[in-house]
Amino acid sequence: MDWYLGNPYYLILLLLLPLLGMAVFGFVKWRNKRRNLFADERFQENLFEKNTRFSKVFFLFYIIAFTFLIFSIIDVLKGNEEVETKQKMSNVIFLLDVSNSMNAEDVEPNRLTEAKNIILNSLQKFKNDRVGVVIFAGDAVSIMPLTTDYTAADTYLGGIETEVMKVQGTDFLKAMQIAAQKFKNISKGSRKIVMISDGEDNEGNENAAIREAKNQGMSVISVGVGTEEGAPIPSYLFGQLMGYKTDLSGETVISKRQTDALKKIASSTGGIYIDGNNQDDAVNQVVNAINSSGSATISTVKSQDGIHYYQYFLAVSLFFFFIIYLFNPKRDLNI
Repeated sequence: MDWYLGNPYYLILLLLLPLLGMAVFGFVKWRNKRRNLFADERFQENLFEKNTRFSKVFFLFYIIAFTFLIFSIIDVLKGNEEVETKQKMSNVIFLLDVSNSMNAEDVEPNRLTEAKNIILNSLQKFKNDRVGVVIFAGDAVSIMPLTTDYTAADTYLGGIETEVMKVQGTDFLKAMQIAAQKFKNISKGSRKIVMISDGEDNEGNENAAIREAKNQGMSVISVGVGTEEGAPIPSYLFGQLMGYKTDLSGETVISKRQTDALKKIASSTGGIYIDGNNQDDAVNQVVNAINSSGSATISTVKSQDGIHYYQYFLAVSLFFFFIIYLFNPKRDLNI
């Protein structure tokens, strides 16, 4: 049976025990003085009741009874307790590609929606992990801090479209740098990255991104969305399709998933590459990869409804008070 004391200042209540002893000693001294004033000592044996054998342990029983009574009071006052739990957990940051190519519709309804659904459905299967979200294109920004409030992700991701990033392109290095900033207070052994992208690295920074991830102790699970055949990139204005992206010669640009960079980043940082076109399978693989690499962490939780044992202490106290009453009826402190 583990018993948590709570506030150590409650032990001050134990000072009642020496005060009780002093009170009993003072009473006995006062009583003897009064007896001596009433009659000579040679007559007191006939005038007053004799002490019983029980009187030799009477004071000890009182001390034990009051001690357990105080412990029961302390247990009631403590209110909460701290419980150490050892659980497997990771700190995970999702890097979401929001470059214009993520609007391509070679997966339904488009790459960006597929990516967001992978994040949201993965979170439904997480338990103890802390999760954050960073969006990136030619630049990167954090939109969700590390938290265990997974329901907040739906709010953060709901309004994310490619238009939110003014600087377009795809820069993996910027994404890694922002993730490293969010991980600054997290031990390197539990830093996990899930990067969801179509793999088009317009800036050519994949090697620099790998160096940053390795230096920061970040393991990258990369998820590729889109097809190798590709699709044109639609352009929307206020929700209306205005056409498709073209190159300088006026030809429609076909965006294709580029898996080489994604696979390289994952393998170089101790992670894995996952095909994100099959959403259910991708979600399962992401969750399994996170769970298999989570580190055991001891955390202390303060419970507001701590487990109490005052009833046991109170039972012992009442037992000794009952013994006192049973063997010394109506002769309290007759020592």
